[in-house]
Amino acid sequence: MADRHPFIKQHSLSWVVVVAALTFLSGCTLSAARSASPRHLASNMTPSLNQLPSSNPSEEKVLVAQSNQAYKKVVAKLAQQQKITKLNKPIPAQFQGKTFKNVKINNPIKTVAQEASDKRIGQSAVGKPIALTFDDGPWPNTTGQVLDFLKKNNVKATFFVVGRQVQQYPQITKRIVNEGHAIANHTWSHQYHRYNPAGAASEIDKTAQLIYKLTGVKTNLFRPPGGILNNGLAAYAQQKKYAVVMWSADSLDWRHNSSQALRDRILKEASAGGIVLLHDGGGNRAKTVQALPLIIAELKKRGYKFVTVPELMEMQEKDQEMMARKG
Repeated sequence: MADRHPFIKQHSLSWVVVVAALTFLSGCTLSAARSASPRHLASNMTPSLNQLPSSNPSEEKVLVAQSNQAYKKVVAKLAQQQKITKLNKPIPAQFQGKTFKNVKINNPIKTVAQEASDKRIGQSAVGKPIALTFDDGPWPNTTGQVLDFLKKNNVKATFFVVGRQVQQYPQITKRIVNEGHAIANHTWSHQYHRYNPAGAASEIDKTAQLIYKLTGVKTNLFRPPGGILNNGLAAYAQQKKYAVVMWSADSLDWRHNSSQALRDRILKEASAGGIVLLHDGGGNRAKTVQALPLIIAELKKRGYKFVTVPELMEMQEKDQEMMARKG
């Protein structure tokens, strides 16, 4: 009879895992996903394990380890789905089909995005929001180094990716989204010439389709190469209700040959609600990587906190709603 116990435990554990997986696959709500922490799942599983017939201690350890691995996988899937859901959230109507380079935030009261950002960076005070953006990637080595530093410092950014680079470096593209950064469209081939409607559609749609295929994100942010707004690309993006995102602070990192020069330029042009242009691709960006710690450290000292472009847009929308209620 003792030989039946491991089977009974394994069978029960399998059902626990199946139930957890079915909960995930059946389209659990975001609130349910938030509650599906390893601790929560562990507490639900532990009574089931304790009520099973006793067995060999070594066998129990193996079975418990297997169950831990199973629910951790389920939780990881839930967490990833939360990220995708957040990144697929529609942009505010006031930005759809519009071009902007910064946002205006007048109300010091916290918005939903600010509260989420505060929790992420461990701050309780309202800081001056600013969005770091990186163009022309994904790029071998450089993009990974940028992601490493952002992760270490708990900073989220927005990456405007080039389709042909996404095709060449799919794993880096997936990492951008997996680590909670916003991903955006920067055309397929990064050309500056004039496009007819069909050509513009191909450049933007092909990139959008590949981003979605790899990450599950339907991006609604677009930035034209070189910031050119009159060659057909921006017009097509606006027609498709993309937010055309420009910038208020330009690092000129393609020109400057020192990290200190990059830092000084960004600090000079930084402003609350601003959007910073940097590059993680398109060439040797070693100076950008070197300047990034200097830029982030000094902006933090000056009271800035880092958000994604979608968070920045949400802040303006919430701020305007609050001002309207007060008025």
